[in-house]
Amino acid sequence: MSIRSSGKSNKSSSGAQLPSFSFNSLRGQTQPELSRKLFKLIKSENNLINAHEAAGRERIQIATQLSEWGENTADEAVSDISDKVGVVLSEIGELEDTYAHALDDSRGRLKSIRNTEKSVQPSRHGKAKIADDIAKLKMKEPESARLVVLEQELVRAEAENLVAEAQLTNITRQKLKEAYDTEFLATIERAEKQIILAKHGRRLLSLIDDTPVVPGDTRAQYTEANNARQILNDCEDDLRDWRPEVEEHDAAVEQQAAPIKERESVTDADSVSRLDETESLAAA
Repeated sequence: MSIRSSGKSNKSSSGAQLPSFSFNSLRGQTQPELSRKLFKLIKSENNLINAHEAAGRERIQIATQLSEWGENTADEAVSDISDKVGVVLSEIGELEDTYAHALDDSRGRLKSIRNTEKSVQPSRHGKAKIADDIAKLKMKEPESARLVVLEQELVRAEAENLVAEAQLTNITRQKLKEAYDTEFLATIERAEKQIILAKHGRRLLSLIDDTPVVPGDTRAQYTEANNARQILNDCEDDLRDWRPEVEEHDAAVEQQAAPIKERESVTDADSVSRLDETESLAAA
């Protein structure tokens, strides 16, 4: 395994890129009050994802540069080990990209909360507006027949808001747990695989004989090429065999998932019943 490129054409791609123009800053100002804070959080998460992707690309580029430098040192040991250390560093860079994808998955779950918050805002606003209209009308025309109509509308608005609020709290709790459980699991995987790579990287470095030589002496011939290759094979096997550890609270999370869905079904049924009662009152 080697990280060395066959040509030098990829060097031109390392130039700085200008950031693309976007309206993200404007979008933040147009979000409903309820979802504005989460909108900012999701935007910051996107910046974090981009940073990890950039870090991964930089790590891979550095690995390639290390390998190509070692090739030109005219030192067989340095040439071989720098190339194989470059392979290890490149794998660490790939981990950053994988981690960024997991963060994006986590971010998608936070978006579900944000979208639900946005859908609840009109319901809250509508209920508050009707209540405000009733208060104003009672001050101006306490005997107005329109009060009855508005009060019926308020009952219906409150029932509809009750449905929306129940959905919001269910989605918020469920997706919050899912989002950060995804992130923490990805963090554990990234960290444990980084440890695997780092340990094998140190094994590679131990193959370099750095005993000082005096001028005129000749170093012993490098004979560790097979051992270095075996270390990379060991590293590859360890990464392939890696499995996440099952922890006690993992089972608890799975057990809680079913009751949540059952409660959502009960909540929906209760909400439909309340709406039916509201329609009966309105008809009366």
